[in-house]
Amino acid sequence: MRVFSGFGGWINQNIQEPPKAESKRSVDVNTNSVSEKDSNDQELHYDKEEMKKQGQLWIDAEKKQPWYDAPPKVKLTTKKGLCHMNIELTLGWYPDGVFELFTNPNDGPLFFDMNKHGRQLLIVKVEQPVAWDFLWWSGAIPIELIVEENQTDLTAKYKKEKMMFMKVFDGSYKVEPLYVDSVRLCRHNEPKSPQEYKICSGGQGRIASKVTMDQYFQPYPPFNLPPFSWFIRDITIRTTITLLKMLQHASVVVRE
Repeated sequence: MRVFSGFGGWINQNIQEPPKAESKRSVDVNTNSVSEKDSNDQELHYDKEEMKKQGQLWIDAEKKQPWYDAPPKVKLTTKKGLCHMNIELTLGWYPDGVFELFTNPNDGPLFFDMNKHGRQLLIVKVEQPVAWDFLWWSGAIPIELIVEENQTDLTAKYKKEKMMFMKVFDGSYKVEPLYVDSVRLCRHNEPKSPQEYKICSGGQGRIASKVTMDQYFQPYPPFNLPPFSWFIRDITIRTTITLLKMLQHASVVVRE
């Protein structure tokens, strides 16, 4: 399944990493966590068993009562020709899994597709066409993005290297936990971390995700003037929201 398949096929991609960055894998049998290191001393920890358990909690709960994700909330502001989209949305899936939906080629990448090797911080260059349609016209706009992904705090930044019509096109997103069963299982204790939540819920509490995205874009002259600016702004907003709704739909599919 590919979240991004409707947005255009991947043309080319290049992973940019520090020189001589050789991955070294070690497994701690006592904690069931996997640690991967590379030459710049970056390290990534994740509990595969906990992720698997969270996934099963969501699948079991979905059979009893389907989870509903509200449509993305979008706030648009424009200052001196620079458009800023602030978008918030929730997904009924655990944060590490949602981050994988953004980035993992097997789960359905939203921004980029690559062969990951457990790096904590990756800088990726992607080139792809952006599909668009307006009234009876349609086509594809080529775009090259530089994406910096941080797997530790589940954040990413991206910026355009080359993009037709756009002088500015960059942004960021982050994935945060939502302890959706805390009221039912933790009584009056509001957990501050996944560890606290696991204790107070007896390991039975689901963790949902809140995604916050900030995107900035500004067309080159003369496309920054009406009516061209209206047209480009409409395409950018509609395409971004459509992709995020596809991401929400992907979380429904993995819960079923």
